[in-house]
Amino acid sequence: MSSNLYIGLVHYPVYGRNKEVIATAVTNFDIHDISRCARTFGLGGFFIITPLESQVALVEKIVAHWRQGEGSIYNPTRKESLSLVRVCRSIDEADNEIARLHQKKVKRVATGASPHPGCIGYEKLRGLLKDWETPFFLLFGTGWGLTKEVKESSDYVLAPIEGKGYNHLSVRSAVAIILDRLLGDRN
Repeated sequence: MSSNLYIGLVHYPVYGRNKEVIATAVTNFDIHDISRCARTFGLGGFFIITPLESQVALVEKIVAHWRQGEGSIYNPTRKESLSLVRVCRSIDEADNEIARLHQKKVKRVATGASPHPGCIGYEKLRGLLKDWETPFFLLFGTGWGLTKEVKESSDYVLAPIEGKGYNHLSVRSAVAIILDRLLGDRN
């Protein structure tokens, strides 16, 4: 196993604009850009989580094009990064897959754009990740973020990225920033 850290891009359950629980659509940019981040930082895998069969089929089609199709010949480095992508229908399904790989209970870490009671900082999570025996699953929400229930059922909630007043990063940007803060060279 290359890493004890995995990321999940959650398309359900997440909030919509009016705080209703929704399922969001998968975007091509997220698949490509987040898989490249996952490969750059040496993660164990990148899970796209959606219960919508049409979205599962879309992810599988895009990934297959770049892994086995014309895209694999055209851009071998994209093939390499997309080899980390898995699609699951629920957070629990992805969690169970990681637990099977490591033969150990997974520690879930939720993220979000707003503060959450008891959230942990990046330094604390960097320290936790040094326990190579324990797998960690870092969850990112789409839409207007992970639901309260997802955050409350996680082992940890990571402190939000603090900007200069405007706080609405794309999930692709948030993934890149957080992975750099957790795994980037600090020298």
